[in-house]
Amino acid sequence: MASTIDWSQRPTYSPEQLDKYFDRIKLPAKYRQSPVVQTGTINSDDETLCCLKALERYQLAAVPFENLNLHYSVQRHISIDAGKLFEKIVETKSERGGYCMENNTFFGTVLRSLGYQVTSVGGRVNEAAQQTSASRNGRGPKYGGWNHMVNLITIGEQKYLVDVGFGSNGPHQPIPLIQDFKFHNVGEQSGRLRYGPISQLTSKSQQPLWQYEIQNGGGYWIPSYCFTETEFIPEDFTMMNYYMSTSRDSWFTFHVVCVRMLLDEGTETIVGDLTLFDNSLKRRTGATSEVVQTFSSDEERVSALEKIFNIHISPADRDSIR
Repeated sequence: MASTIDWSQRPTYSPEQLDKYFDRIKLPAKYRQSPVVQTGTINSDDETLCCLKALERYQLAAVPFENLNLHYSVQRHISIDAGKLFEKIVETKSERGGYCMENNTFFGTVLRSLGYQVTSVGGRVNEAAQQTSASRNGRGPKYGGWNHMVNLITIGEQKYLVDVGFGSNGPHQPIPLIQDFKFHNVGEQSGRLRYGPISQLTSKSQQPLWQYEIQNGGGYWIPSYCFTETEFIPEDFTMMNYYMSTSRDSWFTFHVVCVRMLLDEGTETIVGDLTLFDNSLKRRTGATSEVVQTFSSDEERVSALEKIFNIHISPADRDSIR
């Protein structure tokens, strides 16, 4: 009799791999001693949420949002295989990360390995929130196709948005799926969740979506992305990843980006970010943003990746950007 295959199973990491990951993100001992981390024991919703918040903060501070494999790579290939992501993010000497489907696939696998209930879903990024929005000649704001990935974590009866793959404007903590829930991100930036149809739908009454918006200072709310609660399977993300990493309509294929969040170790809060985008490096701390360096050559950019982000580009991969 043929064995039955459970197609719903998802990859997990071993306890040994998780220990290496905790070393990689420099997770303090007090969190590593939590029952959630030690045995996967869920004693209380508060303890489970506290551990999730810590893991998200240290993940964001250690694992950058970056697309370097699309520029400094002979093959220009992005893999979202959980095993290969572990090799790239944890086992290499460089402190590598990835873009949304890499970082959220990886972090979702970590959480699943710890016993969290993880549902991966698709999202649509709004043009107004993209790095290249200023060069789009006012075409937005409008949402694109399915081009983003987030994880929904269920603790008790409450679902939370967990997204470690949206760069400096992403949420820095688990966000409960509650209509009009508002929260502080970093500096003068706030965020909120809204629930309802997006303007591009022709049948608005039957297709509500969660919409993640940000506000800088006292300005207007910027629609950043929307997402569904309908689970996407790995094959869905395979198709999305192929398009986002190969299409010339995807800004990832012609802009270089590397973003790492800054963590205040004393208060254990996200206080800013370092963002390398094309030929400039900016540092944001609180409400202050400044250009740290501009690059007049690719050699200068490669040097900054090594000195600032501890990302080492091999000679062969350096040449591939040409």
